[in-house]
Amino acid sequence: MTESTEQRILDLPCWQGGVSIEPLSGGMTNLNFKVSDGDARFVVRLGEDDPLHLISRANEIASSQAAFEAGLSPELVYHEPGILVVRFVDGKVFDEADVRVDANLERIVELLRRFHHDVPPRFKQVPVMFWVFQVLRHYNNLLLQGDSAHGARLPELAAIAGDLESAVGAVEIVFGHNDLLAANFIDDGEKIWLIDFDYAGFNSPLFDLSNLASNNELSAQQEDAMLQQYFGCKPDRGRLASYQAMKCASLLRETMWSMVSELYSRVDMDFADYTSKNLSRFESVYAEFKNNYY
Repeated sequence: MTESTEQRILDLPCWQGGVSIEPLSGGMTNLNFKVSDGDARFVVRLGEDDPLHLISRANEIASSQAAFEAGLSPELVYHEPGILVVRFVDGKVFDEADVRVDANLERIVELLRRFHHDVPPRFKQVPVMFWVFQVLRHYNNLLLQGDSAHGARLPELAAIAGDLESAVGAVEIVFGHNDLLAANFIDDGEKIWLIDFDYAGFNSPLFDLSNLASNNELSAQQEDAMLQQYFGCKPDRGRLASYQAMKCASLLRETMWSMVSELYSRVDMDFADYTSKNLSRFESVYAEFKNNYY
């Protein structure tokens, strides 16, 4: 933490007395700090708009406020350009293994159902649409312009993305989180909280469901149970095909997100390794999709 960053946090007008600041790990598009102000604890998130990754902090603020009002996310107590202050949740930050625990997964699916339908009436912002296939086109252009080391693969990946968009077909629209990494769930022992709304926006529920599955490597049996729980019935072959196509798109988006980050991110992270990991996941899931649905 630099001296200027520390001073910027100390100068926020929301504090009641002397505060202490502790850096938090994680955060691929922002810096996070735990701040103690007397007996109260908060998380301070520092991050500007990020046009490369289509992140609007105004949209993040509106999403955070709406999710809090719906009882699904911690309270947003203060914000100003580039800074959000939310109340700290004392609980277990999930990892992928936690998400794969069946009892936890059931609770997460119910949380997503509520998020998808309870947030829109409380969302006070010009609506943002997160359509993964347009995001992929955006990333493809950035990688071409930046002379990415992955340039030789881009025509192939762009063609695959077009085929997957056709395979998904018509969709229902809900308000999605769109970034369901395990660390965005916190269990306080009574409820699971959803955090971090960098990419929140209107989308198909299939994206959040497939994103949850692909990011956390759910088993096929868990995916079946997840879909049945969410939709209230066993999915037919058409819905399964749409879901599996969206799952491929989710993994391709995570892969190309990392490729773009290799070029432009200043975060201290091995993005080349992250790209390799997600590209391998994508290729495996896409091969399975072609075998079963083409």
